[in-house]
Amino acid sequence: MKSLAQLAEEYLQLRRALGHKMEHAARLLPQFVAYLESIGAESVTIQATLAWAQSSKGDPAPASRSQRLTVARGFACYLAGIDPRTEVPSASLLPRPRQRRPPFIYSPQDIAALMAEARRIQPPLRSATYETLIGLLAATGMRVGEAISLDRADVNLAEGVLVVRMSKFGKSREMPLHPSTTEALAHYAWKRDKAQPKPKDTSFFISGRGKRLEDSTVHETFRDLVDCAGFGAGASVIPHIHDLRHSFAVRTLIGWYGDGKDVQACLPRLSTYLGHLNPRSTYWYLSGVPQLLSLAAGRLEAAEEDQT
Repeated sequence: MKSLAQLAEEYLQLRRALGHKMEHAARLLPQFVAYLESIGAESVTIQATLAWAQSSKGDPAPASRSQRLTVARGFACYLAGIDPRTEVPSASLLPRPRQRRPPFIYSPQDIAALMAEARRIQPPLRSATYETLIGLLAATGMRVGEAISLDRADVNLAEGVLVVRMSKFGKSREMPLHPSTTEALAHYAWKRDKAQPKPKDTSFFISGRGKRLEDSTVHETFRDLVDCAGFGAGASVIPHIHDLRHSFAVRTLIGWYGDGKDVQACLPRLSTYLGHLNPRSTYWYLSGVPQLLSLAAGRLEAAEEDQT
């Protein structure tokens, strides 16, 4: 009989072969299997699944618990065809709340603190990788999965353009970079090639072993950096790495308001840059941050005064 860890890896490989990204499952499923092994469980049970789903240390929010249940349930459905002892929990046990989690908006000081903590990591290549990765996410609003999926051929340093291939919705796009971002990527590439002249794969960002970064490891390392930086301790919202994407969008919109631009007309550009299917997905950034609401309200009031 194969171990739960082996079965979990086979499940992930099967789902990926069917075209699923499995980013959240790749991060959470090993944690679920480790929990089952720690309590001596030989198969998935409803009781064990609920206990693990509700024991999230990093984020106790209902949405996080629901996501953990969804990942465990998918594995249980697969396992049920192999092991008759498997219990498949109902998706309704921990329903996902309809309201969205408010984002944590990183200030420039927060991002600088995270990058400073990354510089303390050892060995030096791992330090450079995480410092540059965080800087790229903050400067472009890319999804984490998009950044760690970049191959060297996708990063055109001569022209300052990234190519994101087959992202969340199966779309590819080109992302122009600020010269300072291009310079930072070039500096990282020099360090990377010096430390790992013969890497094991073609990824732009590599681990200390010369391999592509793993999503679960990136999230875990980021949480450690946030804890070391200390700015998330008293926050009403737990900082997530995905919030760097929110923060980029918010800074962009605030900058447009400050420059007096027609934000409504510019929004499709931001939507395309972020890889959204349409601007409706980007409207969340307008409603999610009080400062943006205030700017939008001020713009509306000024327009109404001009009409009177």
